[in-house]
Amino acid sequence: MTDLTALQSDLTAQIAAAPDAATLEAIRVAALGKSGSVSALLKTLGAMSPEERKEKGPAINQLRDAVAGSIAERKAALETAELDARLARESLDLTLPAPPRRKGSVHPTMQTMDEMVAIFAEMGFAVAEGPDIEDDFHNFTALNFPPKHPAREMHDTFFFNPGPDGERKLLRTHTSPVQVRAMRRGNTAPPAPWIAAGQEPPIRIVVPGRTYRMDSDATHTPMFHQVEGLVIDKGIHMGHLKWTLETFIARFFETDAVTTRFRPHHFPFTEPSAEMDVGCDRSGGELKIGTGSDWLEILGCGMVHPNVLRHCGIDPDVYQGFAFGMGVDRLGMLKYGIPDLRDMFSSDTRWLAHYGFSGFQAPNPVSGLS
Repeated sequence: MTDLTALQSDLTAQIAAAPDAATLEAIRVAALGKSGSVSALLKTLGAMSPEERKEKGPAINQLRDAVAGSIAERKAALETAELDARLARESLDLTLPAPPRRKGSVHPTMQTMDEMVAIFAEMGFAVAEGPDIEDDFHNFTALNFPPKHPAREMHDTFFFNPGPDGERKLLRTHTSPVQVRAMRRGNTAPPAPWIAAGQEPPIRIVVPGRTYRMDSDATHTPMFHQVEGLVIDKGIHMGHLKWTLETFIARFFETDAVTTRFRPHHFPFTEPSAEMDVGCDRSGGELKIGTGSDWLEILGCGMVHPNVLRHCGIDPDVYQGFAFGMGVDRLGMLKYGIPDLRDMFSSDTRWLAHYGFSGFQAPNPVSGLS
C-alpha cells in the first residue's frame, strides 16, 4: 500500500504542476496509457491469487480513479484559465458598427431579360404576356404545326391528363402562343364592355416568359426562358427583320463590332425562315463575341407564315410580319461568361453572389444595360 500511496502522491503533484494541456496529456499517457504506470499495476491483477486480488484490486482501482479525477480537474482549470486570458486579451469594441447584412441580388436570367426588354422598348416594342398552361390550338395548331409533328409527342412536350372534354392541356413549349393571342385579340370583340379590345395592326410586341421542354444537359433545361418578338404591318419584309435583330445584338453585347449572318432554316410558323449566327472567336478555350472567324447560332426568325395570319383573322394579302425568338438564359451565358446552364437553376447562394446584379440599378439604354 505504501508504494501505491507514494505513486498517487507523485502523480497528483505532477498533475497539479502541469502548466498547459500538452504537459497534462503527457502525464495522462504516462500513468493511464497502455504502457502507463497505473495500467501496468492493473495488468498484474490477472496473475494474482483470488485472495491477493481481493486485497490489492480495490486499492489499484482507487488509484486509477483518483489519478483520472485529478487529471479532469486540472484540465478544467487549465481551460478556464485559458478562456479568462483570451477574454482579457481579446476585448470587444462595442462602438464599432455591426457587420453589414447580406444583400440579395438580381438573378442573371432576370437581368438579361430586363436588358432585352429595355432594348426592344427603345425600338418601340410593347411587352405582352400570357399563361404558362396552354391548349393545343394556341401552342400548335394556330402556329401551323402539322398533326403528326414531333413537338406534339410526349417525349418533347409536358402534357397534362385529359380534361372532362378530352382535351389535354400542356406547358407551353415557346412563348409564341402569346403572339397568337395578341393577333386574335385585335380581331375579336371583348368579352365584356369594361374590358378594352386589342388594337388592330400594326402590332409590335416582345414576349418574355418561361417555357418548358423535355431537355436536360449543359445547355438545356426542362424549364427555360425566352423572348420572342412579333411585328405585323403593311409592307413588312426581311430587311426590317434583319435591321431589328442586328441592332438588338449590337446593343445587347454593347459593341458595334458584332457581325451576323442569316442561314435558311425551317420553322412551321414562318416562311421564309432563318437562323441568325453571330461572329465569335473560340481560340484559347474562351468564347469572344464580336471578333474572330467562327460563328455561333443564337436565335431563329422569319416572316410570319400566311397560315398563321389566317388562323388569327388577319388577311395575309394586306398585312405581313416577322417574328423571332431567342433563349434568355443562353444569351446571359454568352454575355456574362457562365459555362453551364444548369448552374443558373441550382439556387447556390455563392453562385448568385458572384453572378448577381444590384437590384437598385435597372438596365436602361441611357445609363447602361449591364
